[in-house]
Amino acid sequence: MFDVYRNDKRDLLVLSTGSAVPVLYSAHRWRKSRKRVLKVSDGIKSAVQARGYYLRSLRASKERIIEVE
Repeated sequence: MFDVYRNDKRDLLVLSTGSAVPVLYSAHRWRKSRKRVLKVSDGIKSAVQARGYYLRSLRASKERIIEVE
């Protein structure tokens, strides 16, 4: 199982159940999802096994905004 956290900047952090937030990202204010996640994609699962976490940023970059316009 996995724990899913999110912050105000629309970042998503996935950890294995019971793991602590990595020190590099502990300064951010993470909120834990109330729902348990039983299944994730193979890419996320392999990243959690290799690094101990998976981080995805959903922020819109300036390049994306320019492409859309």
